[in-house]
Amino acid sequence: MSSRFFATGSDSESESSSESEEQTVVQAKSTATAKVFVFSDDEEETKRVVRSAKDKRFEELQNVIKQLRNHKKIKDISKVLETFEDLTKALQKSQKVIEKEGGVPRFYIRALVELEDFVNETWEDREGRKKLNKVNSKALTTMRQKLRKYNRDFEAKITSYRENPDVGDEQEGFEDDRDKSDSESDDDDDIVQKKKPATPTEAQADMKSQFLKGGDSEGGDSDSDLDWPSDSDSDSSSSSEPEGGYANMAAKFLKKTTAAEEAAKAAKKQEKKERKAKEQRREEEENEGEEGEWTEVQRGAPMAMEKPKMFAKGTEINHAVVLKKLNEILAARGKKGTDRSEQIMLLAELRRIAEENNLGLGMTVKILFNIVASIFDYNPNIATCMKDEMWAKCIMYITELLEMLIDNTNIFVGGNVLEESETIETEPYRVRGCILSAMERLDEEFIKMLQACDAHSTEYVERLKDEKKIEELVIRLQKYLEERGTSQEICRVYLRRIEHMYYKYDYEQFKSVDFIKKTKEPEEGKDGEVTPQEKAGEEDKELVNGEKEEKEKTAVTMDKLCKYIYAKDTTDRIRTRAILCHIYHHALHGRWYEARDLMLMSHLQDTIQHSDVPTQILYNRTMVQLGLCAFRYGNIKDAHNALLDIQSGGRAKELLAQGLLMQRNVERDPEREKIEKRRQMPFHMHINLELLECVYLVSAMLLEIPYMAAHEFDARRRMISKSFHHQLRVSERQPLVGPPESMREHVVAASKAMKIGDWRACRDYIINEKMNGKVWDLFPEAEKVRELISRKIQEESLRTYLFTYSAIYDSLCLVTLSEMFELDGPVVHSIISKMIINEELAASWDEPTQTVVMHRSEPTRLQNLALQLSDKLANLVDNNERILEVKQGTSAFYTREREGRFGRGQGKGQGEGRFRQGQGERGFRQGQSGYQQQGRQYQGQRRDRDRDRDRENKGYNRW
Repeated sequence: MSSRFFATGSDSESESSSESEEQTVVQAKSTATAKVFVFSDDEEETKRVVRSAKDKRFEELQNVIKQLRNHKKIKDISKVLETFEDLTKALQKSQKVIEKEGGVPRFYIRALVELEDFVNETWEDREGRKKLNKVNSKALTTMRQKLRKYNRDFEAKITSYRENPDVGDEQEGFEDDRDKSDSESDDDDDIVQKKKPATPTEAQADMKSQFLKGGDSEGGDSDSDLDWPSDSDSDSSSSSEPEGGYANMAAKFLKKTTAAEEAAKAAKKQEKKERKAKEQRREEEENEGEEGEWTEVQRGAPMAMEKPKMFAKGTEINHAVVLKKLNEILAARGKKGTDRSEQIMLLAELRRIAEENNLGLGMTVKILFNIVASIFDYNPNIATCMKDEMWAKCIMYITELLEMLIDNTNIFVGGNVLEESETIETEPYRVRGCILSAMERLDEEFIKMLQACDAHSTEYVERLKDEKKIEELVIRLQKYLEERGTSQEICRVYLRRIEHMYYKYDYEQFKSVDFIKKTKEPEEGKDGEVTPQEKAGEEDKELVNGEKEEKEKTAVTMDKLCKYIYAKDTTDRIRTRAILCHIYHHALHGRWYEARDLMLMSHLQDTIQHSDVPTQILYNRTMVQLGLCAFRYGNIKDAHNALLDIQSGGRAKELLAQGLLMQRNVERDPEREKIEKRRQMPFHMHINLELLECVYLVSAMLLEIPYMAAHEFDARRRMISKSFHHQLRVSERQPLVGPPESMREHVVAASKAMKIGDWRACRDYIINEKMNGKVWDLFPEAEKVRELISRKIQEESLRTYLFTYSAIYDSLCLVTLSEMFELDGPVVHSIISKMIINEELAASWDEPTQTVVMHRSEPTRLQNLALQLSDKLANLVDNNERILEVKQGTSAFYTREREGRFGRGQGKGQGEGRFRQGQGERGFRQGQSGYQQQGRQYQGQRRDRDRDRDRENKGYNRW
């Protein structure tokens, strides 16, 4: 009985007798007669306690990957980054095992692919990224960079996996291997537990049950059976026993498992495998639902899966039935769970049924209006743009609707038509709907699509091609509304067309004007005959005139549209935007005086701050274009004044809506940033910021350098351009100034050359190949602009030279100045005459000798320095006297009396010259007193001041 129970060996008994088992093993190790069983026990003990290195390392990787997936589910980016670093460290620890196994396991590659998809999706979701806190946002950026760098080492395997992805195969294979090894170890443990008795009696019974067939042998035979196998066992196993020892002794003596036990184990293993597969599939489905990259699932009601029937079989199709069905479809609009794409399909199907049953154009127009509205509602997020397929459908349906309205004059549509007053069955049809509102919404969606595209990609170019379709629709809508629309609707459609053409340069007009200038004075041959060149020129003129007649000029079109808005519009916003667009178009095409006069007459600079933000952006763009036009015409001061407000704050990019400025240590409000992004101008409407800054700096240079030379010793000299002075100071701080590279460095180097009157170096710095490629070639008439800049540099260099060196010369020859600056004599004469008239230069013309005679009214440099020193000393004395008066408590009466006497004392001195007391006036005037009399006057003032002080002290004592 005892041997029968111990032969089976229950688990509870084996667990409770672990200590006795250990003791038995120790005894077996010390016994010399049980060498075979000592070897087998050691082997089985190793299998039971210690796992292989592969299982250990792979399990560690699996645990880290599991943690990584959990963190991804809750979108904890910082924890994802930490777990990813732990995963890479775990892989490094497993490097030896991986090399033995033949490479990185597939489940690790799969984890990298899933992590890469998760990071990319999170990064592309801009709206969700803005909602992340500061820690997760920073962790996402770091994670993206590290993962991109880390995946380069596994690029080939990742590509292979993406081509042939699997769902949990490798993971399950690894789990199965691990389960198999675990189950084998469990079986071996059971066998070892059965084989190792806790006591000698149990050992005897155990050995009897295992090695004896009947199990009836006596206890005295147990020792012999323990040490030596029976003859029958040795005979049966002699063939399978290897030569030279008992290498596989455990397999020889251990009990063979039965078929039932093997089937139970296989069923248990299969059940575990299926359970793990289900868990893996469920986890994958959750990940796919979060990431949305593996499969594309349509949202919506179950009707998206199975298309329902529009009408029951045998139903008579009439207006009432179709309207009822239309209202049913529209009732689901905006509700949760409604499939918007399915709704559009249902409306299209309803329109087909209506046309097949000849229900009239009124019903078709009504359904088309609802289809267009459903397409606009397809994207519920106002910040994102429309999809490509929906965009194509929208253009198609609006074009079809507009053609239908133009071809049929018996259809009246309008937003003021009530549903109760609609007439759909009989002519004339009255349908509720506004084609102008649909067109405006289409135009807004087009702008959003351009904003969402990368400006430097081919996608932007392809999307920009649709602008021609939009313009054609606007022109056709304009013709339709001119016949049937109200004046306010006409103003709205005119503004739409103006906004599509005001920023485009008319190159055809430029070519025609340039051609007319070239052929204005035709060459004549001998004897008054017309040359072939003139004849060809006349033919080209006729061709140009014919093209003008076929295609109306944009200037004429803009003038006609804007003047209608000026006369008929009742809203301030449309008129304001039309004026700004008109000014922009004038300035763009070089009509400086028209643009300037229209800006001054509109008085928009006084009221623009009360307008909405898009109108203010348009005003900034118009002022910039006005300044560029003034620069091309040579009106440097007007150009500088127009560009001053935009360039002075360093926020030109933001003010022109051409990008957002990143401010340091300032976190943007996500909602405000969304609004600002929707206001951004499309890339093809941008104004080149480098061109803008260069024009501003060159204008400032041409104004500031002569002014600095004229007021070199003026302590209260004001700055015309702060940004220009900032560039000069930055250049002066540099210990070593090399050759200029950037646009700003070229302007600073040109300014330094102009200061000393070297106009050639100044011109070479401003006009060269590098500057031509960056700036000047961007103008329509680039060569004309370069000639204008060169002439302005010559003129301003002449003025700077006269201001700087006039004190050195007694007279200057007109011919010498003309040759020095390569200017015509009349031009030099005109410049110097203006300087004399404006009292900028104390000189006069000697006409017979053509020379400029200097009057020496300006002090020399030494005299200027002496005057500055005397000013500072006088201020110091005054300050000391005031401090003394405060300490002594002098009354205001005596202070005023002293100041009056001091004023009378100051007026003493002979001649017209007087000493300057810090009032900003010049220290010398024309007169006979001269500099020596000024010195004597200063000594007299000192004596008067001392006498007044003595009198005040006496008066104070008497008081």
